[in-house]
Amino acid sequence: MAIKRRSKVNSTFSMSSMTDIVFLLLVFFLVTSTLVNPNALKLLLPKSTNQVAAKPMVSISIKHYMPSNTFSYHINGKNTPVQFNDIESLIQKELMDREEPTISLHVDKSVPMEQVVNVMNIAKRNQYRIILATAAE
Repeated sequence: MAIKRRSKVNSTFSMSSMTDIVFLLLVFFLVTSTLVNPNALKLLLPKSTNQVAAKPMVSISIKHYMPSNTFSYHINGKNTPVQFNDIESLIQKELMDREEPTISLHVDKSVPMEQVVNVMNIAKRNQYRIILATAAE
């Protein structure tokens, strides 16, 4: 009496799952390699829908007066201008003992980049996060 096997062992190997894994790894490395840019300046730029992840604790406004080519600095939207030399000490008082201190920077279009960078340097020296505010499109 001969017993026959009803199922045969299939000795073939399917490479389709292996190619899927290799393709996914390739896409992952391509996407992550384009995101890494060591020379980029780290700024928190809000989207045009005005949605910001970090809530600013202090706002600094820089206004440019074209005829006299002068600048005025205002903290927290106050009408009284502040001298640039006094900004750092006033911000330090406002952000003392705050967790993740954040500054919102509002700048006129005509303000030279040098003035913006000066305020950013103050934030960097004191290890504050800074958000450059933009208008909605």
